Amino acid sequence: MHRLLIALAAIAAVAAVAVGTAVAAAPTPTTNPQIEGNNESPFVGDTLTATTGSWTGTPTGYTYQWDRCDAAGDRQNCTGIAGATAKTYTVAKADVGHKLRVRVTATNADGSATKDSAGTGVVSHDVAPKVVTRPTITGTPAVGSTLTAGNGTWAGATSFAYQWQQCDTSGNNCTAIAGATGKTYGVRSSDVGHELRVRVTATNKNGSTNAFSPFTAVVGDSGGGGTTTTVVTSTVAGNKAPGLSFLSLTVKSNRVYVRFKVCDDRAGKLTIIERDQMARRLAYTRKLGVSVATCATFSRNWVLISRFRGHGKFVVSLRAQDTSRGLSRLVSRAVYR
Repeated sequence: MHRLLIALAAIAAVAAVAVGTAVAAAPTPTTNPQIEGNNESPFVGDTLTATTGSWTGTPTGYTYQWDRCDAAGDRQNCTGIAGATAKTYTVAKADVGHKLRVRVTATNADGSATKDSAGTGVVSHDVAPKVVTRPTITGTPAVGSTLTAGNGTWAGATSFAYQWQQCDTSGNNCTAIAGATGKTYGVRSSDVGHELRVRVTATNKNGSTNAFSPFTAVVGDSGGGGTTTTVVTSTVAGNKAPGLSFLSLTVKSNRVYVRFKVCDDRAGKLTIIERDQMARRLAYTRKLGVSVATCATFSRNWVLISRFRGHGKFVVSLRAQDTSRGLSRLVSRAVYR
């Protein structure tokens, strides 16, 4: 009996240690902290409030650190705001042109853990909205396809409106398309042979501001085999997107000859994104490398791939991309063969 009692006591002691070990753990987040208030379009003077989120480990206390981040991207290059360690934060003038986030640290007897919230929109003064990155268009520029406008990134925008426009193949002479005022646009037969773009109007209590997307490729008769073209312009602080002009397009004996001019604010290498298109044929994209100091004119040529050797309207589209991924507007030329 004595030995049995000793054995039972030992088992109980091991079980107690196991239980103690199982519950002895620092907090772990199960849902992220959030920022409440005007977090999508914060203005100077707005008060933002942090929630703690949800945690395991029964935290006994929480601390907060509000951070200031880059305007572009999600929580990029964030730095702590001195003294901003309360549950609430009043947006300051120094935050203009930045996004904000809050980091919540939960603590219990076994340790602590930190989790950050999603970022806010870009902070603005009490002025009309300012664009940070341009609107975009996604979709295939072909009859029957649907294009979708992306708002871009703005400071101080509380609502958006849209106007789709039809332009010539050089991106000029743009006119509003009647009734095309939604976020999406169904490409029509009347768009064939034209480039498209969308004007996004951002509004707040202080006024409105317009910004334009880059141009699509020249609209074709069909979806080109289901390929999708994404027109996006990247913006990097202190860097301007390259400029690109299409000077000439000639096709002789199934060889394509193009001349174009490129300008950039930074000397170095650029990538020219070239696309061949014909109606009811899958588009073909190639990349050409060039180097510029400020501005330069280039000539390039290549052999047509077999699916473009028939008769019809042949379109070449060009865009320039710098090393910071800044993109020029899309320019196009067409010839009939």
